[in-house]
Amino acid sequence: MTDVATRARTLLDLHTAPEILVLANVWDVVSAQVVAATPGVRALATASHSIASTFGYADGENIPLDLHLDMVRRIVAAVDLPVTMDFEAGYGDAGETARRAIEVGAVGGNLEDQLRPLDEAVANVEAVMRAGRDAGVEFVLNARTDAFVRAAEGATSEEKVAEAVRRGRAYLEAGAPVVFVPGAVQRDDIAALVEGIGVRRVTVISVPGVSLPARELQELGVARVSTGPFTQRVALTALQDAAAEVVAGGVLPSGTRPLN
Repeated sequence: MTDVATRARTLLDLHTAPEILVLANVWDVVSAQVVAATPGVRALATASHSIASTFGYADGENIPLDLHLDMVRRIVAAVDLPVTMDFEAGYGDAGETARRAIEVGAVGGNLEDQLRPLDEAVANVEAVMRAGRDAGVEFVLNARTDAFVRAAEGATSEEKVAEAVRRGRAYLEAGAPVVFVPGAVQRDDIAALVEGIGVRRVTVISVPGVSLPARELQELGVARVSTGPFTQRVALTALQDAAAEVVAGGVLPSGTRPLN
């Protein structure tokens, strides 16, 4: 467990460093190896949506947990960097799922609150952090609040920020080192979240064509930006475009590199 504990400490330190942690999410061994070999990459994050899609399952805990964990295990074994796993809403037992994630080598994880009652959501955060302590690991929980993506229809930005801050502070008090707020892409919203939750305490997702550049997020005090399922979509877009070009009578892109 010493190596896992060391990787966990490294991942935690990356969240508090002055430079923002940028994570291009991966979904299988070859995507993990390609991203890990990219200059500047310091850690990896898996994308639950992308892993589920790889096996033909819809997002939302439809992929069996054993299959999901086996892919994470393979990814961890294939790279020398810290790996954080997206284990969605915890598969019915957040603490047990975190324990199993640590067993396969993950040193951090995303946990959705799905806007459950706050006391229930806090209890899930506490269970995950307890699993880390029991394993002797400073588990880096990226406690996700769905205050933006599950907000009531017509909710204002101010209302969404206020709810995210309320929940985020509670998760920090329960031991989570950072709070993930997907759906927050506007500069003013992100600045308000950082003000309310704390500098280097907020993490966000980069959405193609919408999100701020990582350098600007760093200036706002964001701890981490990840890419979720969008990196897989980038790869699949390139695949479909190449296939269309060949089928139409053309050739594969000349800049294709032998990355596998």
